[in-house]
Amino acid sequence: MSHVYERPNGLKLDYRGIISKSRAKFCSTFNVQPSFDPFSYQRRATETIVVAGVGDPGHKIRLGGEELIRVVVRKTNFDKIAHKIDKMGDYKPEIVYENARIVEVDPRDDGAIAKLNAQPAPQIVTVRDDVDLSVISAFRLLAAELSPRHPILLKDTLRGSAANDEARMTKDEGRPNDQMTKKKVDTSLRHSGFVIPSSLDIRHSSFLHTMLTAATNIGSLLCDGIGDAILVQGEEAPGQALRLSYNILQAAGSRIFKTDYVACPSCGRTLFNLQTTTAKIKAATLHLKGVKIAIMGCIVNGPGEMADADFGYVGGAPGKVNLYVGKTPVKFNIPEAEAVGRLQDLIREHGKWVEPSEQQAEVPV
Repeated sequence: MSHVYERPNGLKLDYRGIISKSRAKFCSTFNVQPSFDPFSYQRRATETIVVAGVGDPGHKIRLGGEELIRVVVRKTNFDKIAHKIDKMGDYKPEIVYENARIVEVDPRDDGAIAKLNAQPAPQIVTVRDDVDLSVISAFRLLAAELSPRHPILLKDTLRGSAANDEARMTKDEGRPNDQMTKKKVDTSLRHSGFVIPSSLDIRHSSFLHTMLTAATNIGSLLCDGIGDAILVQGEEAPGQALRLSYNILQAAGSRIFKTDYVACPSCGRTLFNLQTTTAKIKAATLHLKGVKIAIMGCIVNGPGEMADADFGYVGGAPGKVNLYVGKTPVKFNIPEAEAVGRLQDLIREHGKWVEPSEQQAEVPV
């Protein structure tokens, strides 16, 4: 494969030099030689360990190595939902933090890192909550310094860091409802059309902030190949935190537990209503765990944008749909009214169809 890119103006660019300079900058910034290549995806080659799992006394769970990335909760949150674990479907917690003998370190503490690296047995390690580094920098530094045999637990926030204190303060300031409603509202303000946000609006806004923070921090690290377990601690509601954990894993492609959909934004060549069609396909296939379905409005750009999907639904002509398996078109000019049913038949033909069970609906936790 050539490493030289020729621009339209004839200028040739060898991007190996850019990557080399970027790697050198990374090493000089952190004063380390990382044990992984930060510029290509490869999951850290940790060793597999066994820790206490959620369930019957003595139940063990494996993490690290080629195992699934596990979902961890604090004991306080686990106690709030322990009575309904059996009803939580795919959103169950797998490990209780306090029961897993997790080692907390400051990745800048050379002595603590050296002690861990000298241990012959692998140990699950995470960054201490009081470290005053950004989450991504802290865990990247930990991955660079720590022996690759030790699995790493990722966190969405570091509660004691100055950066996260500021983030929490900003979020708290985003909940002014109690203070606002206690103040006397000026007559001119009352008649200006200004609407005081409801508690529901503010809670929604607060969760969006939490979701974006968790997705950015944990998702970025997973895409770097770092992380063998995750803990979302920025969201206080245990059920919401669990759903967020699993959805981050799904979005990062690290763990698939539900149907995955790719829908291309509409363009001038879109040949059907993308929103309503996507809703119909979801209603028919939402129970197909681990299947990735692409819904593309036009045949020009759609096939390229859905290259990693298992099945594709693409507008081929007005009122007609083409169906794909992977990158290959296999069914052509299907009437739109029949296309969803034909997509279901195609999934059956390739052995990925299962009948929906009575408990497919997500259970609120």
